[in-house]
Amino acid sequence: MTQISAIGVMSGTSLDGLDIAHAIFSYKDNAWFYALGEYQEINYNNAWRERLSLVTKSSAEEFVKTHVAFGHFMGKKIDDFVKRNNIQVDVVGVHGHTTFHQPKLGFTSQIGDGAVVASKTGLLVANDFRSMDVARGGQGAPLVPIGDALLFSEYTARLNLGGFSNISFGGVDDISAFDICPVNIVMNDITRKSDLEYDKGGEIARGGQVNQELLLKLNMLDFYHQSGPKSLGREWVDQYFWPCLSTQISDEDLLRTIVEHISDQIVFTLASSKKTSGKVLVTGGGAYNTFLIERIRAKTSYEIVIPEPILIEMKEALIFAFLGVLRMLEQPNILNKVTGAKQASISGALYNGA
Repeated sequence: MTQISAIGVMSGTSLDGLDIAHAIFSYKDNAWFYALGEYQEINYNNAWRERLSLVTKSSAEEFVKTHVAFGHFMGKKIDDFVKRNNIQVDVVGVHGHTTFHQPKLGFTSQIGDGAVVASKTGLLVANDFRSMDVARGGQGAPLVPIGDALLFSEYTARLNLGGFSNISFGGVDDISAFDICPVNIVMNDITRKSDLEYDKGGEIARGGQVNQELLLKLNMLDFYHQSGPKSLGREWVDQYFWPCLSTQISDEDLLRTIVEHISDQIVFTLASSKKTSGKVLVTGGGAYNTFLIERIRAKTSYEIVIPEPILIEMKEALIFAFLGVLRMLEQPNILNKVTGAKQASISGALYNGA
């Protein structure tokens, strides 16, 4: 049995913070298993949130400075985490923070210098997981399906509700996966106008009314009528989603309508799959939005499974640790069946900080 100790690090597009998770991965009888260990959620302060949100509008020099500075920030947090928990680590898988993501134009960028992270921690670091896939004509996203297929195969579908929602169906041989729609990247921006980090439990949305005209406009966006592989980025939200919200309605009604839109798109996606029922594992911060989960359950015959908090919060970080493990072992970790690339990739840049 092979056992590998790995750390995964994830920074989400909703700018809520940095997730760090430790796990032990083992391989036995042609199957992978995991055991989650210590984990930490690190909230961004206002300075980092502002810097990350504005970096795409900065000069080239400021962009590179932020790339390096964010590497120092992550490296320090990872080093503190390892020393505090006295962990022996074989590899660190780092997602970084997505800034530009335009695979149709052939480029993507996740800031957070991997060389700096390796230097600060003295560990083997794998990062920049998307670029090879994009270079091969793929979407560079979603990245988690390999982990879904090999670590969570007991579920019919695996749904993540983060900055964006994404889903995967099936195993390695018949996998299908893609982004669905924006979630926290838009809802959190709305609540932050009222100095609230998020709509706790969806209670603000629950008190609003659906604006049918806006709902129809959102559901008619072209992206939702495209077949996969497909992925979303902040650029799409800025160009297509936000302009739809110019209607002068209250934040309560706006959030209520967006919740209805998200649940519509998720249920449409489930209904379009080959199966009509089964278990759907739901993770990511949106799994705590009780009202959103209620609306999804009300519209589908699938069993919506909300796991324990550690998996809700750390599944993506866990899978980035797994991507790092596969990269270290030189095994494919990005599936072209879901990204549309011409071939699967052993993806990620390796930096040895030892």
